[in-house]
Amino acid sequence: MPKKRSWQLKSWQKFLSPARFLMIGFAVLAIVGAILLSLPVATENGEGLPFVDALFMATSAICVTGLVVVDTGSTLSMFGEVVLLTLVQIGGLGIMTVATFVTIWTGKKIGLTERLHLQQSLNVSSLEGLIRLSRNVVLMTLAIEFVFALILAYRFSGHMPLGKALYYGIFHSIAAFCNAGFDLFGDYKSLADYAGDPVVNISVMTLVSVGGLGMAVMADLLRKLVNRKERLMFHSKLVLIASVVLFVVGTLGYYALEHGNQGTLAEKSEGEQLLAAGFASVTARSSGFATINYEEMSQSGQFWTMMLMFIGASPGSAGGGIRTTTALVILLFVWTVVTNRGQTVIFKRAISPRVINKSLTIAVMSMTLIVVTTMILTITENREFNRVLFEAVSAVSTVGLSTNLTPELSPAGKVVVLIVMYIGRLGPLTLALALAARHQGKPSNVRYPEGNVYVG
Repeated sequence: MPKKRSWQLKSWQKFLSPARFLMIGFAVLAIVGAILLSLPVATENGEGLPFVDALFMATSAICVTGLVVVDTGSTLSMFGEVVLLTLVQIGGLGIMTVATFVTIWTGKKIGLTERLHLQQSLNVSSLEGLIRLSRNVVLMTLAIEFVFALILAYRFSGHMPLGKALYYGIFHSIAAFCNAGFDLFGDYKSLADYAGDPVVNISVMTLVSVGGLGMAVMADLLRKLVNRKERLMFHSKLVLIASVVLFVVGTLGYYALEHGNQGTLAEKSEGEQLLAAGFASVTARSSGFATINYEEMSQSGQFWTMMLMFIGASPGSAGGGIRTTTALVILLFVWTVVTNRGQTVIFKRAISPRVINKSLTIAVMSMTLIVVTTMILTITENREFNRVLFEAVSAVSTVGLSTNLTPELSPAGKVVVLIVMYIGRLGPLTLALALAARHQGKPSNVRYPEGNVYVG
């Protein structure tokens, strides 16, 4: 009997690969969250959310998206809001990061299986220093969220009682750092009331940006701050450069496209226009917070937002999209092909063919998922095509911005979008690996002759 149990345990561990563990973990938490949100105590009216709506909200929270089918601030009770925020925090840090931190805190040992799951969760290439990285990430996250919660609470206290302001500060600080655009201000208006407030805008932008850098980059920056002689990792340099370039280009793009639009920027002062454009540039790639109405945005502005959402945040972060480094690698590879060079090089470092192939695979799979989602939503929803496409890109990239279409979705549309958010949070490639056959084929030494294919 002991041998049989041992065999069953090993068989289960072999089946539960890191990718599958994350897939099952996110699904289980989404269902648990949905059950809690469907309880009468979770809503202000004491009736609870319908299960489909509860599952949508829970999935949006654990996948740190921010798309909502009910207004969070006016519909959910404090219990429901805390459930939502807990899911956001777990989803933002990663299931295994939270579990590892609890294990360290309780003094238990962490085995190889748990380390492999943690490596997949943090999206890092090495097991070395993984536990220390996990612990530092959690402590850094809590410290940053605490500081900015106080800053936001101070600003909110001018418009509400101190206790409520502190609660709002904590909620929005965690939501922003985890790149989930949930808000408590009601009427689906997000941070529109603070569009001209530089403290609130810069605080949220900072939280979203830092949370979107990725765990490894955050730890690398901390090490650099502690010891100035330390060099940043090659990956960290690429992430920081891509993030700065996207912020500047995104801001200028919004300013140019929406400068004369009465529904978004035209009625603001010059300084407020630049602030709103910068805020939109940051949140479009990672978080669903908004200070302008995306339904009123021009079609060119909406398409600009879709491109930024598609790129998304950086690897190992709570943000979604194909990731900044993925987009950068693809652009560098295209430049290599165009200039007929032998290697894809940046900073005198060559990008390996394996990384290039993975980047192209991620981009193609994400684009395919957007196309399929858009096609299904055009069938289930009788809405303008650009709004449907915007919703699909936002869900796949787990951004959370919307042209106010999400609350109007049909039951079938809600199910489609919540499934897509789930796939987007895991990553299409991770999900494909999780669903692949248990035993991968052994590497073959057979090489076939090349066939001529005309392309382009």
